[in-house]
Amino acid sequence: MAGAPSKEDFWDLRRLRRLVDLMREYDLSEIDLQQGDTRIQLRRGGEPVAVAASPAPVAIAPALPVASEGSDRPAPAAAVEAKAEEEHIVPIRSPMVGTFYSAPDPDSPPYVKVGDMVGPDTVVCIVEAMKVFNQIPAEVSGKIVAVLVENGEPVEYGQPLFKVDTRQ
Repeated sequence: MAGAPSKEDFWDLRRLRRLVDLMREYDLSEIDLQQGDTRIQLRRGGEPVAVAASPAPVAIAPALPVASEGSDRPAPAAAVEAKAEEEHIVPIRSPMVGTFYSAPDPDSPPYVKVGDMVGPDTVVCIVEAMKVFNQIPAEVSGKIVAVLVENGEPVEYGQPLFKVDTRQ
């Protein structure tokens, strides 16, 4: 097919360098491109992220409660109930390294607090990286049950910021 870009064109070093230059020029924090089965994601100010082409999902069995050492009895029912409760708790993680802000400015109330209901598009905080203020969406629906970071605190890539009960 004439004019169709090949995979070699997609991974061309000059093209990748141009993307990085565009990120600097327009002060972008992330670029995510896909061409067929090939995907590239470039992110500034965070940990490097490697993305494979269409990886197969991996099923992970939930951990089962175990009896305490030296005991032949199974774990108590309360431990099983606590584990079932935790299955509905989902963390909202930081997508980058930066500084956590709970509100758009110091005089405003926080975006969310414990007890608030959120949807996938609800902004829950800002993570500032390299003078770029990135609004972080919840990406899940449910009730905020814990705020795990203090305002102005540095955060790492993948660090849990909130806990959300998805049963709500």
